[in-house]
Amino acid sequence: MTVLDHCPTGPDWDVDWPALREAYPWVDALHACPQDSVYHAEGDVGVHTAMACDALAADPEFRALSREARENVFTAVLMHDVAKPACTKRESDGRITSRGHSNRGDVLARQLLWREGVSFARREAICGLIRYHQVPFFLVDRADSRKLAFRVSHVARCDHLAIVARADGEGRRCRDDADQRRILDNVALFREYCDENECLSGPRVFASDHSRFLYFLKEGRDPTYCAHDDTAFEATLMVGLPAAGKDTWIQQNAVDLPLVSLDRIRAELGIDPAGPQARVVDEARQRAKAHLRRCQAFVWNATNLGRDIRASLISLFANYGARVRVVYLEAPEAILRERNQSRSEPVPARAIERMLNRWTIPSLVDAHEVVTCIGAAP
Repeated sequence: MTVLDHCPTGPDWDVDWPALREAYPWVDALHACPQDSVYHAEGDVGVHTAMACDALAADPEFRALSREARENVFTAVLMHDVAKPACTKRESDGRITSRGHSNRGDVLARQLLWREGVSFARREAICGLIRYHQVPFFLVDRADSRKLAFRVSHVARCDHLAIVARADGEGRRCRDDADQRRILDNVALFREYCDENECLSGPRVFASDHSRFLYFLKEGRDPTYCAHDDTAFEATLMVGLPAAGKDTWIQQNAVDLPLVSLDRIRAELGIDPAGPQARVVDEARQRAKAHLRRCQAFVWNATNLGRDIRASLISLFANYGARVRVVYLEAPEAILRERNQSRSEPVPARAIERMLNRWTIPSLVDAHEVVTCIGAAP
């Protein structure tokens, strides 16, 4: 049984909140996390989440979804504030804030659902909703609203995101009723905006992979423009936890390509993986630039789990005119840990836990192509 199985169903559509608190420590922990009374006069995070789940269960649009979609949306609402206990602080003026809880919630939910064995596709559908659950509240007021909507649509279904945000808005009591009305009005406008811009029920379609890549990479580009693809070679960026199968994939699919491997560079330079890595990264970038200057296809092999790290490397590759392919690999936790222990030099468990805390998944917003390999073998 997984958290998906707690999704309410007809004819009663009841949410068994006591059972959820008993089954999941992270649900129970929400009740120990306070909230600012301006937007959450109803009480703690647990009270809010229970109210949001009840509001969702009563939503006719939610009830009309397929079973799989209902389970995904319900789980996203249940977990949308899962990172608030880790992010909440009381400011000097007495206000309570939880900045960054959406992005951190994406990462934490990924860990929890992975350990429950939830499939990759369903897990990432849920995590995308969690990551962007606040966007419908403010998108219409953003100067970059269209680009943000397109970005979101490549990670989360915007029609499902609107249902999640509506439940979030209805599952609270603002100190000023006008604030709650504004939140719900903005959610409705978000849905209309995404519908008008053809990204409500799926990712925004671009004229080509290169057109999409350049649109998200650079500012001020027309999303309807079909960009001339002048890339002359391909740079491959590997992404995955230790023992996910990156080396095996390279041996099977890119054995003839030059390899920039951080592990190999560490060994060559005699640098401890637990120590400072600036010298290793600098050497890797210099080797990559040598390939880029020659317009030579190559593979960069490291974990690359953080979005900022990937963005920096992808920008580097693109500046030299490379076509960017990202290869993401993943294995179940038990298999990953078994593989790691069979290595001559296993990655310490503490190091893996640190990596899990920045574990994000690449999307087609990031690259020309994303190859995803999920399972026990690459």
